[in-house]
This record gives sequence, structure tokens and C-alpha cells, in this order.
Amino acid sequence: MWLSSDRCIYWEAEKTLIISDLHFGKTGHFRKAGIPVPQTVYKEDLQRLVAQIQYFQPQQLIVVGDLFHSKMNKELDLFKRWRSDLTDISIKLVKGNHDILHDDWYNETGIEVYSPYLTIGDFTFIHDIEDDSPRTGNYHFSGHIHPGISIRGNGKQSLHFPCFYFTENYCVLPAFSRFTGTYGVNPQKNENVFAIIENSIVQLQ
Repeated sequence: MWLSSDRCIYWEAEKTLIISDLHFGKTGHFRKAGIPVPQTVYKEDLQRLVAQIQYFQPQQLIVVGDLFHSKMNKELDLFKRWRSDLTDISIKLVKGNHDILHDDWYNETGIEVYSPYLTIGDFTFIHDIEDDSPRTGNYHFSGHIHPGISIRGNGKQSLHFPCFYFTENYCVLPAFSRFTGTYGVNPQKNENVFAIIENSIVQLQ
């Protein structure tokens, strides 16, 4: 599997792009609430997804929850038009807590929905690893918490970066959307953290 500094994983053997927490429609949701968030934030996230698809040429996407953020808005109409140009790519969505659209909408856009998890071979995909995960012995991929890691200098200054967080039994992906916060992880012995720093992947532990 290949880690991308654009916050996704390419599963080469299955020609699959694994991604989490895109939160499409979030900026539109904020604007409807009177918070002036520019639509360019959403468009930049969508363009980054297109760039990853063009680079890796996957046959399918596995979205580990929160593909969308809330109810229908104009940004989801833009997504529907984008989807109509990429009908040859299969999209499998493991439902997250923000994926509240009606089943008919997913059907119209050709998105296969799984809840609470999806299993392919030795891997299980679930939005929140703290939920009741299937006891299959599989390695799990999850999202939800938007993991981040802090690096502290000698002068007490610190920098915080989104990261991929690998434990013995599961991996937590960073949020794909840049319009999200992060939750600081505290890696233990034999766990691995790969920070995303200036468009590069840096292993910190």
C-alpha cells in the first residue's frame, strides 16, 4: 500500500484508493448557517481527489465514512455532476456519522453503501474504530477522529500535522478534507505515525 501526502492510501493489489472524511458539502452547510466560508475550499478538495484518481488510476474508491457532511445543498449537486463524468469508477462508502443522505441519493449517484463495516479479504473498513468492530482478526482501516501529531522543539515551540496512525491492529486515516480539525494521537511502542509535512510523508515513529 502506498501512502499519499494528499491524505489517502493506494491499495495497489486491488487497484483501490482508500480515503476518509471528505465531508463534501460542509462549507455549503456553514454558509447556510450564515458563516461565510468560501466555496473554493470545497472545490480544492474535489480537485485534489481528481488529481489522486488521475495519478493512481484506481478502479474503485473505498470511503471509510463521512463522504458527505450533512443534508443536501448546492455543493452536493456539484458532486453529482462530477460523479456523472466518472461512472467507470466504483465507489464503496462505509457509512459515517455524517452520511445522512437518503438511500435514493446514493443509488442515483452509483455509490454502494455499507454499514457498519465492509470486509475485503484480510482487511475490514469501519468509520470509527471505537465502534463494535467485527471480531474477524482482520486488520482494520478507519477514520473519524482526524488524527494529528505534534512536533515540539527545544524552545517549547510546536507544530501540528495531520497523520496516518498505524497500530498493530488498525490504521486511522487523516481527514481528506483540509477544512477539518485534528485530534492529537499519542503513539505507543511499536506503533507508527506518518506525518504529512509540506506535501511529503515523514515517518515520525
